[in-house]
Amino acid sequence: MPPASSTPQVSPWWTPSVHEDRRPILLARNRIEAAIRLYFAQHDFVLVDPPGLQRSPGNETHLHAFATNAIGNDGLGETLYLHTSPEFSMKKLLAAGERRIASIGHVWRNRERGALHHPEFTMLEWYRANESYDAVIADCIEMLRIAARETGVAKLRYRDRESDPFAEPERLSVIDAFSRYAGIDLFATMNAEGETNAEALAAQMRERGLAVPAEFTWSYLFSRILVEKVEPNLGLGRITILDRYPAAEAALARRAGDDRRVSERFELYACGVELANGFGELTDANEQRRRFMLEMAEKERLYGERYPLDEDLLAALPLMPDTSGVALGFDRLVMLAAGATRIDQVLWVPVAERLK
Repeated sequence: MPPASSTPQVSPWWTPSVHEDRRPILLARNRIEAAIRLYFAQHDFVLVDPPGLQRSPGNETHLHAFATNAIGNDGLGETLYLHTSPEFSMKKLLAAGERRIASIGHVWRNRERGALHHPEFTMLEWYRANESYDAVIADCIEMLRIAARETGVAKLRYRDRESDPFAEPERLSVIDAFSRYAGIDLFATMNAEGETNAEALAAQMRERGLAVPAEFTWSYLFSRILVEKVEPNLGLGRITILDRYPAAEAALARRAGDDRRVSERFELYACGVELANGFGELTDANEQRRRFMLEMAEKERLYGERYPLDEDLLAALPLMPDTSGVALGFDRLVMLAAGATRIDQVLWVPVAERLK
């Protein structure tokens, strides 16, 4: 007989008593989704339904996709991927002539599971053609307020942190955030075109007693500082809009008109949790190809794999109007409105975990 486990056994989600406890949150989830769909309808968005299967799942270095083998009528196989975002499909629809579109659907990201991550989750993604970057920021703020109203709460909560979605949001540039919370001058590590100097960033980190590994890139150090020093301070008390990312960290965004070192990219935070990632969208196909190739080269260096480029997307970009777009993690939004501590708590059916 195997030894008894010392780890307490947790009842599965489908146990009636567990489901009874979860059900109020799940019903709140449905109310929030219905209210968001109504918001899109009232603001003249067309709800679209992009397919999950794609030839390219996305071309960002640290996003990992699920692959599958599609068998054609001829019996031959082709590698397809479950998309990490509906972005590429939606941009083709913008090129085709749509102007305000939104999607509420499932996306898949491999190598991601934890309190705030799930391998399959629901993403809200929407685009406004010929409208300002600020318009989608305003949409995001309203999404948080909708979630709070539908759950009857005055503040969003995650563990011991609170954020008032009805207060005036804080808008903070990445440059200012790094200076305020880490004592790092990011502009001192870039030239006028936004090209980065990893050693200059490492030197500042060492001066401030921050650990620097033996091997590093500027992007790796940037991410370390962001996660460890900056993000925990964002969205506390009120929403934070972290704005104007360095161009090197905004592969899908156009550069800011007043400073080529930064791009029109923002992330929205509440309670120290990232909820949304938005852009003034890049429409230069040649520049987008160049950035995708750099991202995939780095992915191959780090992880030994790369994904194909979506040639249809690159062909469609010149037809796409100036557009602003954003993706928002719906499950995280429900978490904060319901005061949940794990993403599994707000999913009707969590993905089964690996047997141990």
